[in-house]
Amino acid sequence: MDYLADQFINYLRVEQGLADNTVEAYSRDLTRFFRFLETKKLSPLRTHQDQIDEYVGTLGRDLSSRSVARNISVLRTFFRFLVSENEIKESPARLLETPRFMFRLPGVLSKGEVERLITQPDISKPRGYRDRAMLELLYATGLRVSELINLKISDVNLEAGYLKTMGKGSRERVVPMGQKAINAVNAYLSDRYSKMKKGASSPYLFLNSRGHPMTRQGFWKIIKKYAIQAHIRKGITPHSIRHSFASHLLEAGADLRSVQIMLGHADISTTQIYTHVTRERLKEIHRKCHPRP
Repeated sequence: MDYLADQFINYLRVEQGLADNTVEAYSRDLTRFFRFLETKKLSPLRTHQDQIDEYVGTLGRDLSSRSVARNISVLRTFFRFLVSENEIKESPARLLETPRFMFRLPGVLSKGEVERLITQPDISKPRGYRDRAMLELLYATGLRVSELINLKISDVNLEAGYLKTMGKGSRERVVPMGQKAINAVNAYLSDRYSKMKKGASSPYLFLNSRGHPMTRQGFWKIIKKYAIQAHIRKGITPHSIRHSFASHLLEAGADLRSVQIMLGHADISTTQIYTHVTRERLKEIHRKCHPRP
């Protein structure tokens, strides 16, 4: 089973081009399934639909419906892989149905909350220039936090007003920045070159106080600090700003396809989640403003 798992993980990384976090989640799910097979003294190559159904039935005991759905996706992909490798003739998971789960709207900040958050950093200090630039750039481009912290100076074209980033599945995309983000990054770089000694030659755009590339955890702490200062009481993460970027664009009339390209979604159905957000916003306005809500 270890050999099959290794081959499958290599397939996900190399041929499917999945991100490391996705591959790790799939690997954990597959390990869970293999443990189940061990209790039945079964091999994946000798597994039938009845055993698959029994296994899926055990998942709902301690997993959310979303996690169950992901586990089912892993099983489908794994057995399709075995078929493609001529290890089995037919997938025993081909008839599995994905469970329905409650739709959860992503956390979105209002435009006023975004403005308050971005203006919190004290730009009389080097960290303030950096933090303002990170917040401006995140909201201007809708980058994932991993994409933001991995940006190199060479990825940002301030004159042309765009940046390039490598997203999920090693897909490169180009995203416009907007003038406020351009100004903030320019100010940060000018301050960095004139005052920062540690990491002055680093190719990475955003550095911590030790001159090393900013980490996800480090930026999450920055967001949390400024959210408190801005008196934003709702839960907020770096991803909240990405959600806000997409929702505010759609509210202003941007087309779904353009937002999909800027977010780097492979499938437009992923982007469609934000149409639900804008509908909820319209309903809220209707309730507040209509004389007969």
